Amino acid sequence: MKNRKKGFSLVELLIVLAVMAALIATITPVALNAIKKSKATQVAQNIKTLASALENAAYVNGITSDGLIAGPGGTSAVTIDQLGRDIDDTKYSVAYAQTGGSFTAVIYYIGADADINVVDDILPLATNSATKPDGTYSTTLGSASYTSTDSIYYQITFTVY
Repeated sequence: MKNRKKGFSLVELLIVLAVMAALIATITPVALNAIKKSKATQVAQNIKTLASALENAAYVNGITSDGLIAGPGGTSAVTIDQLGRDIDDTKYSVAYAQTGGSFTAVIYYIGADADINVVDDILPLATNSATKPDGTYSTTLGSASYTSTDSIYYQITFTVY
């Protein structure tokens, strides 16, 4: 019998590398899709949190003498920080208007990193073509600008008795 050197042959190494490359090629799109879906889920959840918290603040804290939704204590207007913890007010904003006891609010997200189609699957009323907040919305919370074409909007209407 011939003495064989210990180790791998070049062919064996190439086969292992080819198998690894095939596995990486199949896993990469799945991983990228998961990242895309997780960002969209985060955006949808933050939008829904802001919508629920704004409505809850109006019911619980009431309205200030200026007609704004009050924050805790009822003396000053509510802020994004009070509505949702760890929500970046440079990317999220809320614009609302009051007519009598009825409120119409638009919660919007500014950023190109969330796919509107995936957000819409999670939060069906979310859209990138909603009525943009304009002069009819007298009150805006947060510093996000709604001039971007990459915005995602979610509109709610509620009445405070």
